[in-house]
Parts: sequence; structure tokens; C-alpha cells
Amino acid sequence: MKKIKKFAKNLFSANRMKMLAMMLLCGTAVTFAQNAAGDYTAGTNALSTVTEEIAKYVPYVVKLCYAIAGVVAVVGAISVYIAMNNEEQDVKKKIMMVVGACIFLVAAAQALPLFFGL
Repeated sequence: MKKIKKFAKNLFSANRMKMLAMMLLCGTAVTFAQNAAGDYTAGTNALSTVTEEIAKYVPYVVKLCYAIAGVVAVVGAISVYIAMNNEEQDVKKKIMMVVGACIFLVAAAQALPLFFGL
């Protein structure tokens, strides 16, 4: 009898039992929080509203991408000019990095409206 009592005491005082109790408590709370009616119109209406609101910002983000591409091009050109005057070795690498960054920003600005179907 003492062995069983000691085993039960060790079993219920273990951290895994505390974790199991916490998981059961949280799992039942989540289950009761769900909507059993099956009416999802509120969620779909909210998602469509959010999509419309985000689509309003797309032209501004496109212009921002173009502006960032212009700043990257100007700063990159100055950096390449300084590297060429100092006769550094990796000037081609710097040129390719600046051009690649500008192409990426312009391509992202072109693809963004297509992503949202505008």
C-alpha cells in the first residue's frame, strides 16, 4: 500500500502532470470559445474589408519603391565613383550589386499591383 501511495504521490507531483493539466484546461477553453453555429460571414466580411483597405495603399507603396530605387541608384553611383577614383579591385562587383538592387526594387514595384489584382 505504501508503494502505491508513493507512486501516486510522485506521479501527480511531476512536472508532466502539471503540464497535462494545463493543456487540458487550455484545450477545453479553446473548444468552448469556438462558434458552433457555423456562421462565418463576419470573418469573410472582415477579410474582404481588410483586402479593400490594403489595396488602397498599393499605389503609394509602388511610388515608395520607385523612390527607394532612385536613392539606392544615386548612393550606389556615388559609391562606385569613389571606388573607381581610389582604384579599388571590386568595382564591377559594386556596380552589379547596385544595378541588381535597383532592378529588384523596380520589379517589386511592378509586381505589387499584380499581386493584389489591380
